[in-house]
Amino acid sequence: MKKLSLLAFFMFSMIAAAQDSKIEGKTSEKKASSKNYFNSDKKLGFTAQDSLFQVNIGVRVQSRAGYQKTDGQAGAVEGEIRRMRLKFDGFVYNPKFGYKIELGFSAGDLGVIKAGENQNVILDGVLFYKPTKNWSIGFGQTKLPGNNQRVISSGALEFTDRTINNSKFNIDRDFGLFIDYGKENPNHFTYAVKGALTKGEGRNWTKTKDDGISLTGKLELFPLGSFTKNGSHFEADLAREKTPKLLISGAFNQNNNARRSQGQLGNDLFEARTLQSFFFDTMLKYNGWAASANYMSRRADNPITRNPLDNTKTQAVFVGEGVDTQLSYLFPSKYQIAGRYSTQNVGKEIHAFTPDAEEFAVSFSKYFLEHKVKLQTECSYENLNHFSGNTTGSWYVRFQFEIGI
Repeated sequence: MKKLSLLAFFMFSMIAAAQDSKIEGKTSEKKASSKNYFNSDKKLGFTAQDSLFQVNIGVRVQSRAGYQKTDGQAGAVEGEIRRMRLKFDGFVYNPKFGYKIELGFSAGDLGVIKAGENQNVILDGVLFYKPTKNWSIGFGQTKLPGNNQRVISSGALEFTDRTINNSKFNIDRDFGLFIDYGKENPNHFTYAVKGALTKGEGRNWTKTKDDGISLTGKLELFPLGSFTKNGSHFEADLAREKTPKLLISGAFNQNNNARRSQGQLGNDLFEARTLQSFFFDTMLKYNGWAASANYMSRRADNPITRNPLDNTKTQAVFVGEGVDTQLSYLFPSKYQIAGRYSTQNVGKEIHAFTPDAEEFAVSFSKYFLEHKVKLQTECSYENLNHFSGNTTGSWYVRFQFEIGI
């Protein structure tokens, strides 16, 4: 409650500052008001009279309801605020010095709150320096340049959530140094190169100190030119591309002396391990059609760790590989149908206690204001193949409404 109170005070102070700048006289009022804005591209924001700083404010909420049933178990009704986010971005002193702040307040964002541990309110907190339009250097905490679906905002998905492979293999957020170089041309071949040197334990980690670091590199190729409105960063062909647009990308991450079972995510390991993750993505959009295919994997030597005080207790790195395929069509009426198939094969070292999985899903969506205001329904079936040869099936039906500015 104390953090929420401080946040409310911060927002109130910014709004009050904007109002004060309007009443310093008729001349200054006219000048100041010309730098306040509210539209769907720039969110809600204002720029200082002397143009020394800019603040943009964004809010979004995902409300979800559904029903889930697993073989041999009673069904469960789902109802929650899946995500509630507050975003700030802009610049300070000069447009070349930018910043991004994103806070999460839902139970899924905060995680399980344990005594003596941090509350994961902070999602992004990063400062950027942009010496040219092609270069960007960031320092702080934000998303790593990993698999494309993870880089895409959770508010820009065609389904109510990401794939089963994304939940196990993605490298999420981390703290460190980020470098991005890219060129955009809608009509000719273009590319982007991204890299990161980070801490390796994920967001808001303060439990332990170690000498391990995480290295990430990514190459994005656009053989047919860049997507309209940065369309590689959202699912669905909302721009209804006039000509085919294609993304081909590959990324690699090596997390040295990682302390968690999924590197930047997962349960604590009893011993540190070095993890290697590989990602390959493709995305094609044209005239309302959108198709994508993604490969993810994680490797580690001797992935099973044991408690030195009790050899019967273990914690393993989640090793294995997975493939996702997805196809959708957006009608001119802004209704959309999408289908997705995912398969996940865990490493042989952990298969005895972690099953392989496959998932089939179909989604129906209605976009009112692109991804900012949309209604989605999804039906999904997941099949778990256990080491013993037994299978377990589960399915859910889900309804989700998203609204954001």
